[in-house]
Amino acid sequence: MIAKISSGKDTAGLIRYLFDTKRATDHTDPHLVASWDGFAPDPGRSDDFAATKKLLVADLDLRVKQARRLGRAPEQHVWHCSIRAATTDRHLSDEEWAHIARRVVAATGIAPQDDPDGCRWVAVRHAPDHIHIAATKVRGDLSTARHWNDYLTADRELAKIEEEYGLHQVVRGDRTAAKRPTRAEQEKARRAGKAKTSREHLRTTIRQLVSIATSPENFLHLLDGVEGVLIDVQHFPSGDVRGYKVALEGDTNAADEPIWFSGAKLAPDLSFPKIAERLTAIDTAPATEPGSRRRPNPWHQATAAAERIPHHLDHGDDEVAQAHIAALGEAIDILPLLVPSHLRPQLQKAATAFERATRSRIHAQQDHARALRGAIRALRTAPVTGDGAGLAMFLDIAVLVVLAAARWHQVHRHDQQVAAAHQALVHLQAAYHQAAAGPLTALAQRQPPGRSMERHAQRILVILPDHAQQVLDDPAWPALAAALTEAENAGHDPEQLLQHAARLRTLDDARSTARTLTWRIQRLAARQLPSDQARAAQTSTSVAARPGLTASARHR
Repeated sequence: MIAKISSGKDTAGLIRYLFDTKRATDHTDPHLVASWDGFAPDPGRSDDFAATKKLLVADLDLRVKQARRLGRAPEQHVWHCSIRAATTDRHLSDEEWAHIARRVVAATGIAPQDDPDGCRWVAVRHAPDHIHIAATKVRGDLSTARHWNDYLTADRELAKIEEEYGLHQVVRGDRTAAKRPTRAEQEKARRAGKAKTSREHLRTTIRQLVSIATSPENFLHLLDGVEGVLIDVQHFPSGDVRGYKVALEGDTNAADEPIWFSGAKLAPDLSFPKIAERLTAIDTAPATEPGSRRRPNPWHQATAAAERIPHHLDHGDDEVAQAHIAALGEAIDILPLLVPSHLRPQLQKAATAFERATRSRIHAQQDHARALRGAIRALRTAPVTGDGAGLAMFLDIAVLVVLAAARWHQVHRHDQQVAAAHQALVHLQAAYHQAAAGPLTALAQRQPPGRSMERHAQRILVILPDHAQQVLDDPAWPALAAALTEAENAGHDPEQLLQHAARLRTLDDARSTARTLTWRIQRLAARQLPSDQARAAQTSTSVAARPGLTASARHR
């Protein structure tokens, strides 16, 4: 069950909405199922609807008017709580909904059990799967109800009710989720023929800009250049940026004014202070690797940085782990901007889903993800070209990292984050299979001759005895053999590469050991070639340290 709580100042307007069957076509048979004393007038069961509705509003507002004469009435005196059952739940009876309503108003402090001064309230059922509780917040002693943290207390009570009634147990959050679009926003988007509400569109835009921005100033500059988006930056008297708000052109209210959203209203981590904290914790990727004249491949750098995340999740502090999960979210956010059009739908869905998994109550130590964020920013200058092998190897490791993030959230009982990670995983895996098909097929077509295949197989058997048969039986084995041959022809020692690739991280959780090794070998082989002296030293070291490899096998 899900509760949604809001406040207002128009009792009559709320009651009118709850009993309306003309404009709200999903309202069927509206009627009371419970009330503060069990005797409240029910417009839904009266022959004179208008008169009974007026009487009900007067009864609910009685104490509000008394408190107002004393200057003690709260301005937002209406308390509105809707409670909706899951679509898979059985239809509850009126008596069951009445019992649920009484427990919720008692738990939230609106009408504590056995308190004669509790607030006046009614529970209206106008559809099979939900009820609405309308209350006025003035108690019998004319004081204002103490209902702080009412959402949390209602949520806890509903969790108990789900278990007791055998209902679907909702995945509950920690109040770090982005605010959902309101029904009015959804209806407005539907009428305009848009797939997303303005809130959702702006949230996606901001997250993508954060993923490519290199500083807080750069973020605001990029945001100012987005077509169709209005921006208003607020400053402190000192001139420093205090915050920002955004709106979509053409999205206006009744007064024809833009509908603005602050960053914090889009998502808790999109306020300007939060963005500035992340963007000041970035290491700029080097233009070239030390001692090299070649520019490093940004996809290889991002993959190597992402590959270290599971270690941080397993062995680092929670604050460090949270920072790396947030940085991974930025990496997934940037992908739809870089990939070919046929991959964008799945990757955009992955980014939208994983967004929920990037936040929790644990504060992130952003400094600890500097290298990963720097590698991510370097990707913006490297859109996917050629055979797309760089993207495929990054997606391969991203799938494993998202699985590791889901396990980490599971340990910490972050239920919503776990569900979000698993949802993102479905889309990432689909995108990976699409992205990897071309590069793996091209590599397999360059399969080396039989003698080279035998030599590589012998190396696999010696270096990876626990995974050898799995690798050799894998459909991706020809692609791995081709990658080893090409690396060898370029001057690398294939045995050294295999050893290094095996040490990078465990292969136990790889969905395809051969594919994972293929991407690692390609990434390692793309690095600067060792000098002749270094290669000679590597060869002698490899021979001395590998007694299990016979001389005949070395020279096949």
